[in-house]
Amino acid sequence: MRTRILLVIVFIASVTVTAQTKTWSLQDCVDHAIENNITVKRGSNSLLIEDENIKAAKGAFLPSVSANVRQGLSLGNVELFPGSFVDRNSETTGINLNASQTIFNGFRNKNLYKQSQLNLERSNLELERIKDDISLNVVNAYLNVLFNKENLAIARKQFDFTKKQLNQVKELVDAGVQPQANINDVEATMSNNLQQITISENNLDLARLTLSQLLQVPYIGFDIEAIDVNQPSEALLYDNVTPILDYAYKNRNEIKIAEKNIENAVLNTEISKSGFMPIVSAGYGFGTNIFFSNLTSDSSFFNQLNDNKGHNFSVNASIPIFTRYQNRTAVARSRIQEENSKLDLEQSKLTLESNIQRAFTEAKGSFRTYEAAKVSLEAQKLSFANSQERYNIGAMNAFDLEQGRLNLLNAEASLTNAKYDFVFKTKVLDFYLGKPIGTVR
Repeated sequence: MRTRILLVIVFIASVTVTAQTKTWSLQDCVDHAIENNITVKRGSNSLLIEDENIKAAKGAFLPSVSANVRQGLSLGNVELFPGSFVDRNSETTGINLNASQTIFNGFRNKNLYKQSQLNLERSNLELERIKDDISLNVVNAYLNVLFNKENLAIARKQFDFTKKQLNQVKELVDAGVQPQANINDVEATMSNNLQQITISENNLDLARLTLSQLLQVPYIGFDIEAIDVNQPSEALLYDNVTPILDYAYKNRNEIKIAEKNIENAVLNTEISKSGFMPIVSAGYGFGTNIFFSNLTSDSSFFNQLNDNKGHNFSVNASIPIFTRYQNRTAVARSRIQEENSKLDLEQSKLTLESNIQRAFTEAKGSFRTYEAAKVSLEAQKLSFANSQERYNIGAMNAFDLEQGRLNLLNAEASLTNAKYDFVFKTKVLDFYLGKPIGTVR
C-alpha cells in the first residue's frame, strides 16, 4: 500500500514539474489566452444570452395560454327578500382556461425577431474583435520577452569580454607595459557589467510576469520558446497601403459591427412605427362553476362541472388615437439614432484608416531604423577593435576604451530594440490583413 502511495506522489510530482517547465510557443500563448481570457468568456456568455433572446422572440409568435382555479367560501346572514335574512354558508369553485393570440401588431414581433438575430451576429463579431485584440497583445508581450532575453545575453557577453580584458590587463601590468591603475578601471567596468546583468534579469522577469499574467498561468517555471528573428528583411514590409485598407474596410470586425449597428437602428425605427398601428388579437376562454349552499340541494360536483361549462370567443382591436406624443417621439429618437449609427460607421472607417496608415508608416520607419542600427553596429565594432589595439600598445587610456565599449554596447542594444520593434510593426500590418499572428514570418 505504501509503495502505491509513493508511486502516486512521484507521478503527481513529475506531472507538476513537467507543467512548470513547459516552454510555450507563440501559438500556444495565443491559443491559451483566447481560450481562458475572462473577457472572452464573458463574450461567449453574451452569445448564450442572445440565443435565449432569439427563443423568446420566436415565442412571441405563439399564443399565450393560462389556467385559473378559484375557490370561495361565504359564511353568515344573507338577505333573500327585503327584511328576510337567513344564515347561509356557501362554497364556490371556478375553473377557467384562456388562450390569446396576437394576429397583427404592426409587424412588431417580426422586427423584434430580426433584431434578436442581428444582435447575435453583432455579439459574434464583437467576440472575434476581442480575440483579435488579445492575440495582438500576446504577440507584443511575447516579443518583449524575446527582446529582454537578447538584452540579457548582450549584457552577459559584455561581462565575459571585460573579464577576459581584465586578464589581459593583468598580464600587461605584470610585464610593466601598463600601470596598476588600469586594473582598477577594468574592475570598475566589471562591476558596471554585473549591475547591467542584474537590470537585464529584472527586466526579463517583469516581461515574463506580464506575459504569464496575460495568459493567467503561474509565473513560477514559465518560459517561452525562442524564435529566430535574427535577420528580418524588407520582404516583411508591404509595398502599398491601399490593399491593406481595402481588405480592412471589407473584413475588419469593427467595421462590420458598425454596419450591424446601422441595421439595428433601422429595425428600432420600424419597431417604433408599429406604435401607430392597431393591435388585433383573438381570444378563447373555457370555464365552469360549481356552487354549494346549506340552503339548497345542489347537484353533485361533477354534474355541476358539466352543466355549468361554457365557451367564449373574442376578437379585439386596439386602435391608437392619441398617445400623448409617445409614439411620435419614439420614432423621432430612432431616426436620430440611425443618423448617429451612420456617423459611427464613418468614424470607425476614419479611425481604422488612421491606424493602418500610422502602422504602415511606422513599419517603414522601423525598418529604416533597423538598417541604420546594423550599419552603426558594424562601425562600432570596427571602432572598438581599433581602440582595443591602441589600448593594448598603450596608445589609449582605459577611460577612452570604456567609452568605445559603451558605444558598442549601446549599438547592440539599439539593434536589438529596432529588430523587435520592426517585427512587431509588421505583425500589426498582418493583423489588419487578417493573417494569422501566432507565428513570426
